[in-house]
Amino acid sequence: MKAREGIIVSGVVFLLLLAWLGFLVHRAPRFAGSGIGAAFGIAGAVLMVVPLVYTVAKRIPSIKARLTARLSLQTMLNLHVYTGILGPLLAIIHTGHKYDSWLGIALTSVMLLVVVSGFAVRYLLTYVVHEITDKLALLQTARGDLDSAWGALERLPAKLRASPEAPIMAASLASLGFSSQVGAPARAVTQIAESVADLEYAIRMHEFFKRWFSRSLKLHIVLSIFLYVLLALHIGSGIYFGLRWLQ
Repeated sequence: MKAREGIIVSGVVFLLLLAWLGFLVHRAPRFAGSGIGAAFGIAGAVLMVVPLVYTVAKRIPSIKARLTARLSLQTMLNLHVYTGILGPLLAIIHTGHKYDSWLGIALTSVMLLVVVSGFAVRYLLTYVVHEITDKLALLQTARGDLDSAWGALERLPAKLRASPEAPIMAASLASLGFSSQVGAPARAVTQIAESVADLEYAIRMHEFFKRWFSRSLKLHIVLSIFLYVLLALHIGSGIYFGLRWLQ
């Protein structure tokens, strides 16, 4: 279920980023002010406000106690994710790919950054953490195998502790149907040691990405605050100029 959810969300995020680039081939200057365009804009704005429910519930214990009596925190998180990507998608449709005002450009840019940073926190960070956990388990097993192989090598007579052949030589002998037993214990130790080194390198790289994706959470919160400020200004300007037009 989680894998399917990740695929669906990834597809919608990709569609959102692709839809934003639609201004290169299409522009509808009057669509945002039309009835259908306004409906998309209102729906998008409402959906973008819904994620606040999870954010507030997670950080204010009194509100959390009241809301979790009806909805679980996981359900609110799912709503946070789904409405957080569907709202911006409807907002992109609402623009009609017309980016002329500084407010509209800033709102669209921050909105996309919020989606990308949220996606990094929710899915990429989770994936990296799981990868680190799995590789740590493999590393522990590989180190145990290395200790066993090294112990077996030390128990052999000195004359049998030959160094393994060079990889090219070993591959050449194997291609000819010969399998040299000289240096086999040492070769096993070398192969396991290489596996341990590869796992340690992979874990270090995943730790690096984990640190960067963890910073995305702070960026996501700051950008979300900025997004709601810009959204309020956008709605306020729309109401102001709309009433002014009616007069």
